Amino acid sequence: MFENQYVDVTIPAQKNIALIAHDNKKADLVEWCKKNKTILEHHFLCGTGTTAKLVSDRTGLPVRGFNSGPLGGDQQIGARIVDGKIDIVIFFSDPLTAQPHDPDVKALLRIAQVYDIPIANNMATADFLITSPYMDSPYTRSLLNFRQNIDDRVKNM
Repeated sequence: MFENQYVDVTIPAQKNIALIAHDNKKADLVEWCKKNKTILEHHFLCGTGTTAKLVSDRTGLPVRGFNSGPLGGDQQIGARIVDGKIDIVIFFSDPLTAQPHDPDVKALLRIAQVYDIPIANNMATADFLITSPYMDSPYTRSLLNFRQNIDDRVKNM
């Protein structure tokens, strides 16, 4: 029962990085991206609507934009995590302001945890992530083998 419970998944040297920020933190994220432009320009960037456009317009970095967070952008990023297309999430959240789409944010954070994706919720953590030796090298992690888990559960029902 439950053979092959885990699989190794490698995050490549060139990362797919999602950039997200609540309204009160967008300027901070833009400044952080400017400060780290020479690192970020070697990776693929995407983000939720307004954040992606602000970062792209104000830094010159190419950022693929999804919908705004309240319009499903957080869920689009979450779906890309599930599909293995996001390797790191940089999310400058505002803990002092209620967010109307808080359930979407919690779902995004949960799925990042399930898939063992590095996620920074503030500038200090983002600084630690981006200066890590793993930033420019592959990193292998073990994830639950979801397909095998489903097959095993169905067999035992």
